[in-house]
Amino acid sequence: MGEWVEQRRAGLIPDRLVFLGHPPVITYGARTPAHELPADPTVPLVPVDRGGQATYHGPGQLVGYLVLNLRETRRFRPGDLVRWVENGLIEALGSLGYPAVRRDTPRKEQSLVGVWTPEHRKLASIGMRVRGSITSHGFALNIAPDLAAFGTFTPCGLPEVPMTSLAELAASRGLSTPTDAEVRDAVAKALGAA
Repeated sequence: MGEWVEQRRAGLIPDRLVFLGHPPVITYGARTPAHELPADPTVPLVPVDRGGQATYHGPGQLVGYLVLNLRETRRFRPGDLVRWVENGLIEALGSLGYPAVRRDTPRKEQSLVGVWTPEHRKLASIGMRVRGSITSHGFALNIAPDLAAFGTFTPCGLPEVPMTSLAELAASRGLSTPTDAEVRDAVAKALGAA
């Protein structure tokens, strides 16, 4: 990621959205309190230089990293970046038949960044960094991960929030889980169109 950021800063590559699968890991930002991390982790704990608190990445998720030059793009101010990602994921999920929402709150003490079901179960976590107008990091959208992994720590600093996945939602509706390719293509289209 660091190499792409520097290449984008130098103008050697265009803006990009990179999708990938991820080995099991819990990443956490500098503001994550120690008590929110697992005492006896079964997967690696990795400190990262992004916003947000602890989250899980692993098989069954669509992880997207954004490397954008906000000065050149001029689509939005840095403060609008997370909302743009949320809105793109919501549009993509809607196109697959899964209603999703943002959770706006006037409370400054608790961030509700991410993408949620209308019943307030979290489907996607977002953690971004902007330095010198270049973005890095991105989002993790739960397609069919092992949701038990989220029970070993406090996801996103929100102890009472249940995590969910498209697989769980599909099963509750008697449907097949969308494929990784279907989800990836829907997200790429939604973020590209934005």
